[in-house]
Amino acid sequence: MSFRIVPLAVTDADRCAELERILFPGDDPWSAQAFRSELAGGHNHYFAARDDAGALIGYAGVALLGTSATPEAEVHTIGVDPAAQRGGIGGALLAELLRVADKWGGPLFLEVRTDNQPAIALYEREGFEIVGTRKRYYQPSGADAFTMRRPAPGEE
Repeated sequence: MSFRIVPLAVTDADRCAELERILFPGDDPWSAQAFRSELAGGHNHYFAARDDAGALIGYAGVALLGTSATPEAEVHTIGVDPAAQRGGIGGALLAELLRVADKWGGPLFLEVRTDNQPAIALYEREGFEIVGTRKRYYQPSGADAFTMRRPAPGEE
């Protein structure tokens, strides 16, 4: 399947919320309003994966935090339509987030369910390391999350 990565639009919020309900049914999926709020934040950068017909098949967002003197960033979400998974879309979305975060500078953080092995493997391939565990992070399921960190560009 071919796809392209483009900026996420406010008009994509309903489809993102639909995918959230499919992808995260036991863990308080984001609403369309939550996506609209994220898109309104000047420090947030969101991207869409679109198929050849223009349909949204994935989304991802990163927040640029701190200051130019002490920058850091945080991956807020990555989601890919189950029908389109295992085709490189998640990796391409993550690559776009890494590009934005690396330009800002500083380390990059994220949380991921401890049982989400495909996502953990993707993050480790991109230089993330597990730095902690957040017990009962995801609600209402109570699932634990790993906190992962990718060093700043040039940091060892």
